[in-house]
Amino acid sequence: MKGILFTGGELADLATLARLPVYLQAFLREQNGVVAYFGGLHIRGCVSEPSWHSLNAAWQGETAFWRIYDEVREADIPFGQDCVGNQFLLRGDAVFLLDTETGELADLEVDFKHFLFGVEKYPLDALGMEPLRNFQQQGGVLRPGQLLSVYPPVCVATTEAKAKVQPQPAAERLSWLAAFYRQIKNLPDGQSIRLGS
Repeated sequence: MKGILFTGGELADLATLARLPVYLQAFLREQNGVVAYFGGLHIRGCVSEPSWHSLNAAWQGETAFWRIYDEVREADIPFGQDCVGNQFLLRGDAVFLLDTETGELADLEVDFKHFLFGVEKYPLDALGMEPLRNFQQQGGVLRPGQLLSVYPPVCVATTEAKAKVQPQPAAERLSWLAAFYRQIKNLPDGQSIRLGS
């Protein structure tokens, strides 16, 4: 992996590690999670702190994705996320992408190993890194524990020419996305909404 900003250090949460598939355990034993591609990919680790890096917090904590998003199952493992907070989940051996604005779940039709191969070969496309690249071209730097806030949300058709992109603590970004999802999840496509700034 390129552009590594953070690695998770020592395996501190062995109970979570033991619940993971063997191939994910092997990955985390080599490096206990990572923030790579200058913030384009965050793979969570088996740690207690920092909480933004904790796989257990994302999987079983109060704000676990299966508690918020209708399409996510409790057994789905939220092993990673992209630069804007969309989630990569393991369901069985398949990698799924959760769009955290809309709650839509897409089967990427790859296993974990091939997901990593695809990311390594085509990081911009595989990780949807266009917002991060634009942010970096403006001189921005995404730090470990941060995600990019994109406003207005990507799923909203708007007359504004350009989205406002800025770094935000990961917990705040994910909380905002969850609240937005709850507000729009039962609206029909094409429904007009008013966004507060």
